[in-house]
Amino acid sequence: MPLARIDLRKGKTAAYRQQVSQVVYDAMLSVGVPSNDRFQVIQEHDADGLVYDPDYLGIRRTDDFICIQITWNEGRSLEQKKALYSAIANGLHDAVGVRREDVFVNLVEVKRENWSFGNGEAQYAS
Repeated sequence: MPLARIDLRKGKTAAYRQQVSQVVYDAMLSVGVPSNDRFQVIQEHDADGLVYDPDYLGIRRTDDFICIQITWNEGRSLEQKKALYSAIANGLHDAVGVRREDVFVNLVEVKRENWSFGNGEAQYAS
């Protein structure tokens, strides 16, 4: 059920964006997201369209900053969330060389009935 929004600086290659997409998907699978449940929006921004603090919480960020927001069903444990953050940061570092410091992840948790996957239906509403 997740929807991942991935925002990054304009100028990356299609291969780079595809790798980022795959890393995020693989990380979600590793914490229990069902196979084939892949819905992502990747948006590139000019310098003035992706605003971040370069030193917030003492973490030094660069222009390779990537903002990942995942909307998914509520109910996952703190351990699953921490595992997701780590899998994304480490996966992006290994796959495309992004510094772990440049990976920002935000989770938005919603109830199951807040999804429609098509046909105007709430497939997961009970």
